[in-house]
Amino acid sequence: MSTRVLRALVLVSTLMGASVTATFAVDPIGTWLTDEGKATVRVTNCGDALCASIVALREPNDPQTGTPKTDNRNIDAGKRTRPIIGLQILMGLRPQGANKWTGQIYNPEDGKTYDATVILENANILKVQGCVLFVCQTRTWKRKG
Repeated sequence: MSTRVLRALVLVSTLMGASVTATFAVDPIGTWLTDEGKATVRVTNCGDALCASIVALREPNDPQTGTPKTDNRNIDAGKRTRPIIGLQILMGLRPQGANKWTGQIYNPEDGKTYDATVILENANILKVQGCVLFVCQTRTWKRKG
């Protein structure tokens, strides 16, 4: 076998191995339980970035009214009647290196949006950090199922 053919076979084998590895790479896409177990969040592809929405709440109804919880703390009064379930809380997450994404996070507990960094520590642990200037708060989410 000629050296040229052998090199071509090695290159093809290497490329095929790399594509199989990339297919099975760990990423944050999936369903996560927030650190206090208050919410279940689903991370998905949103065009060329990742996003996440609340898909379930441990306590979905407001104890005072008995109706589904709404985004009543939103700084935009026009959005205060939106249901919390279905609310997008991570937006525009783009890769910033291995297992790291940056974008924005919306906090329905105070109605504000913050800069966010998401780090996948392993297949089942996601560190979610929201920051304002130099003040940051990090939460640990665990993969469900």
